[in-house]
Amino acid sequence: MVAGCAALLGGCSGGVLDPAGDVALQQRNLLGIATALMLLVVVPVMAATVLFAWRYRAGNAGATYDPDFDHSTGLELLIWSVPLLIVIVIGAVTWTSTHLLDPFRPLDRIAAGKPLAANAPHLEVQVVAMDWKWLFILPEQGIATVNELALPVDVPVRFRITSVSQMSTFYAPTMAGMIYAMPGMESTLHAVLNRPGESWGYSGNYTGAGHSDHRFRLRGMDRAGFDRWVAHVKGGQPLAVPAYLQLEKPSEKVPALRFGRVQSDLFARIVNRCVRPNTPCMSDTMRGDMRRGGGDPGNARLGSGTMPGRGTTGDKPVPALQKNPEAGSGSRAPKPAGPGPRERDTTALPPRGAHA
Repeated sequence: MVAGCAALLGGCSGGVLDPAGDVALQQRNLLGIATALMLLVVVPVMAATVLFAWRYRAGNAGATYDPDFDHSTGLELLIWSVPLLIVIVIGAVTWTSTHLLDPFRPLDRIAAGKPLAANAPHLEVQVVAMDWKWLFILPEQGIATVNELALPVDVPVRFRITSVSQMSTFYAPTMAGMIYAMPGMESTLHAVLNRPGESWGYSGNYTGAGHSDHRFRLRGMDRAGFDRWVAHVKGGQPLAVPAYLQLEKPSEKVPALRFGRVQSDLFARIVNRCVRPNTPCMSDTMRGDMRRGGGDPGNARLGSGTMPGRGTTGDKPVPALQKNPEAGSGSRAPKPAGPGPRERDTTALPPRGAHA
């Protein structure tokens, strides 16, 4: 059985159980720890099921028959204490690992025993999920690729992730966990590759007809190999706005494409949904709305971003949560002495149906 399981697991290359980076390795170890702790309950229960069925079978005359049995303090302690301890341990391990493996948290090590210096350089990769392909922009190198990503080993990578039209997930299982890519928003992922080789990344969120081919090739290289790859990509055509708008259209089974030059603010325009000419950017629209509303991005005071009162040019109205409570409520609440300035005075009108 052990040999058979080992043979089956041998085919799990390029996936969660075959990590190529430190983050993916820690995630795999977390899965292994959680599985082992749960098996501490599962395996004894399965074994006890077979043992009890055999020992207390009808043909075993030596088994104790006690139809009035209803309670055992020892069994109750065993049944409740062991799972409770396991849940506590799993909770502690998960809580700690969740913070250590936070995708927004910069890396503090390259691998176990290899701490990362505070001023160590990192590589930025801008990721755009399309229908149904992946666009990667390397701003420092000034290049872009489609459905292919090469990374140098032992170099921390900061991914900035967004989407064009649908919610997707950026998932490179040999490198790190799954991060959502959402239109008009930007997510972050920090990860690293520790050994050269090739694997696949894909979208774990179903996005329609071309979802099965919504994948990319991930290539880990040494520094010299990565530099040669960058030099080769620089010989490709530029990724200008017309070429991007054509690339943005839905397409399936797109081969790897390489672009030698990229507009410097292309990713920011993709996030703000203003790549197409004469399209206002979301950031500019929100900044204008905030300016007209008197809002201050650095002011967290309640109501600082609300519009002034209708027909007024002075201070803004007091937010409801900052108003003093009224003197009463319900039938005891004080009623206004007369109609307000915007209400019609109906006290002089005759009752409905009466004749003048």
